[in-house]
Amino acid sequence: MKAVVTVIGKDQKGIIAKVSNILYENDVNILDISQTIMQDMFTMIMLVDFESETVTLKQVVDKLEEAEKEIGLSIHVQREEIFTSMHRI
Repeated sequence: MKAVVTVIGKDQKGIIAKVSNILYENDVNILDISQTIMQDMFTMIMLVDFESETVTLKQVVDKLEEAEKEIGLSIHVQREEIFTSMHRI
């Protein structure tokens, strides 16, 4: 299953490392990534693939929510097909 992960927050060291480590530890592969800094705001969007059946979307979302609180970010995860349907013109 593929999903879209968006991360937004005040720029600080370690954001990419924190989020990508959580994904790595849960056997989620990053297929594509785009990130930018707009003034002092960090934005990132990733297309990820849940390669393993051993972890659920909910388990990864829970881990990302912990990171969200820990470093003051807004992190959202959405299945690719839902994201695509919502953003179709």
